[in-house]
Amino acid sequence: MNVMTKTSKKLYTIFFIVILMITAVIIIDISFESSFEPVKTAYEKEDFSPSIPTESGVFRRDEFALEYDNIIEDDNIYRTLETYYSNRAYPGAPPYIPHQVLEKQGIGGNACLQCHENGGFVAKFNAYAPVTPHPELISCKQCHVENTTKTTFQLSNWFKISPPPLHQKALVSSPPVIPHSLQLRENCLACHAGPAAPREIKVSHPTRVNCRQCHVPAVEKVKTEIPDLSSPDTSQQFFRKLK
Repeated sequence: MNVMTKTSKKLYTIFFIVILMITAVIIIDISFESSFEPVKTAYEKEDFSPSIPTESGVFRRDEFALEYDNIIEDDNIYRTLETYYSNRAYPGAPPYIPHQVLEKQGIGGNACLQCHENGGFVAKFNAYAPVTPHPELISCKQCHVENTTKTTFQLSNWFKISPPPLHQKALVSSPPVIPHSLQLRENCLACHAGPAAPREIKVSHPTRVNCRQCHVPAVEKVKTEIPDLSSPDTSQQFFRKLK
């Protein structure tokens, strides 16, 4: 009887050890396989709604980042900031349409986006089509119009606003700040990468698609005036504003 009890205990012990070993092997195997799965990020989910919409635009062209990084530039075909601003009434204004538009062939999403959604070389103009940073807005002529007013307007005291200075930095080693507003220009790679990007503002690292991680909008310096509190009337007005 004692011999049977001892044998049973040994069998139970062996069985328990085997179960533990099998469990350990299964856990290790699952962990090993999961290590090869691609990392899932929040913005890849279809139902994800970013908390800051102005920051979501930088990821709209991230699929082209590697292509932009390996592109071979043509020294004879490129844009400059001079040509970039020549199509605008002032810095920040929507550019006018510098070529003929055939209304019968469609407008907006039916025609404009065929060239300006992903760019590409246009043999007719011997140039690369600039990429729009907001392809979801298909009523293009609501903001962009043909330049048909060269002889219409009379002389006035209007003058163009100077474009923002480039390479503004807090420190020598700091990344440049964003010198313009982000409205309708959230898609950074549309203007700062690719063959149609002006050379002066083309980035050297288009694969780093999270641009706002390093580059922040420029903050205007606020001029503060220190009131003269020696006068009773001035001091009362100052403290009333604080309340």
